[in-house]
Amino acid sequence: MRDGVDATRVVLRSGPELTVGQALLAAPVLAGLTADDLGRRAAAGEIVDADGRPADLAAPSSRNVSLYLYRDLDDEIAVPFDLPVIHRDENIVVVDKPHFLATMPRGRHVTETALVRLRRELGSDTVSPAHRLDRLTAGVLLFTLRPEVRAAYQDLFASRTARKEYLALAPADEALASTVTVRDRIEKTAGDLRALVVDGPVNAVSDITLTEVLGGLGVYRLVPHTGRTHQLRLHMASLGVPIVDDPLYPDVRPGLAALPDHGDFTRPLRLVARALEFTDPLTGEERRFESRRPVSG
Repeated sequence: MRDGVDATRVVLRSGPELTVGQALLAAPVLAGLTADDLGRRAAAGEIVDADGRPADLAAPSSRNVSLYLYRDLDDEIAVPFDLPVIHRDENIVVVDKPHFLATMPRGRHVTETALVRLRRELGSDTVSPAHRLDRLTAGVLLFTLRPEVRAAYQDLFASRTARKEYLALAPADEALASTVTVRDRIEKTAGDLRALVVDGPVNAVSDITLTEVLGGLGVYRLVPHTGRTHQLRLHMASLGVPIVDDPLYPDVRPGLAALPDHGDFTRPLRLVARALEFTDPLTGEERRFESRRPVSG
């Protein structure tokens, strides 16, 4: 790890018909690197295998072997919002993530992520997310501080024993003043921006309740019982009350989606992970953490 950022893992997909160097140059994740770039990194001992041994770029490649190296980081537009710490103890740190900040590095978002910010601010490379929030969603996000407790807290989310509550701003529909439960099947395929409702066994369940009316808009309490990608956004749109400033649902709005890429952070998705509750897997203590991020302002 370097300055809070993990090394890039590259899985070689070519056999001995190529050298290790040629196989690395063919890897999509390293697009833009030249043979000279790789040569300099190899000479500095910065391309290593899983055991930390320097790679020989001239050696024959082997399929499915993992190598690790550091990429030069692109300049990223800074997300101009803070990352307040709600709670910290020896095992976990809970933050109030702002809109537009990704949970962890992915694609072009690397340093402007909650994970890298926390590692740098806390001076610890062992910080790790126990779960994720979408980049456009704000609110309560939990990280672990020690590797030995990571699995216990991650299991809270994998087993769905952690309880989550969200707030959303959307067109007001008085028919939703009584809780409506949406049950369907959601699938998302790689390369497709949007998730889709498809036929098949139910895998996505959400409780949706209108709690307050603000002019023509309403504040909704959302309780997901499953964790499919974009579940709450898709369920709100399916009820005819899409979340304010959602760039994907019910329709893709490229202009809205592109605003933060030009430094315009004035139109966040109005969705906030308001509260997180769970029984602490190590102490047995009942925990509840709440976001102070507004959904309507």
